[in-house]
Amino acid sequence: MRAGKVGMGISQWPEAERPRERLFTRGATALSDAQLLAILLRVGRRQSSAVDVGMEILRHLGGIGGLARCGLEELCSVPGIGEAKAAQIKAAVELGKRALASPLSKGTKISSSRDLFNHFHSTLRDLRHEIFKVVLLDAKHAILREATVSEGSLTLSIVHPREVFSLAVKESAAAVIFLHNHPSGDPTPSHEDRLLTARLVSAGEVLGIRVLDHLVIGDGRYVSFADQGWLYQSGSADTA
Repeated sequence: MRAGKVGMGISQWPEAERPRERLFTRGATALSDAQLLAILLRVGRRQSSAVDVGMEILRHLGGIGGLARCGLEELCSVPGIGEAKAAQIKAAVELGKRALASPLSKGTKISSSRDLFNHFHSTLRDLRHEIFKVVLLDAKHAILREATVSEGSLTLSIVHPREVFSLAVKESAAAVIFLHNHPSGDPTPSHEDRLLTARLVSAGEVLGIRVLDHLVIGDGRYVSFADQGWLYQSGSADTA
């Protein structure tokens, strides 16, 4: 498809080249990122088609990954994108993330770290700040609920054992799994991650609540403390 037909609206293009018609005849996978955006935008701006504007959005934000991470204000800074169009695009992105997240409902048994990664990756990988979550489990390691414990800056999420285990005690959890994201995309645990894990493991031992794992999620990959054999070798720290 030839993009950038200056002065021509998409309605003037040959029917086989129009994004919406192309989607119906060849399927969504046949469209480029800019063409998919053009369908959401519906119209472009003076001297620029919706596909041209879609291409400009991707250039401005650094591709589809940048689009997923950007805020509404940043999206609105692209010429031709007002609040209504920005809201449509962000809503579509969020729907895509939710569709990719596999079900993690009450009563589900966790069989591997990959199960958790598959559920949380799509919603955590594009965030610009750290989020620390806890998954509460019963005696048979079935899910009771999940909860966000802390939201931090780009480099640090402040988590205290009291906050984490107060939820576990309230829900009568027998075990817990922790996870958080690294906005850099690199899931390699930091020294602080190791110290925090040690503190949480120690606090859990005191309360009789076993820590089964701590996952660090990056872009397309993750590190599991349990899989690596680090869970009870993370160092030592005060639990106070």
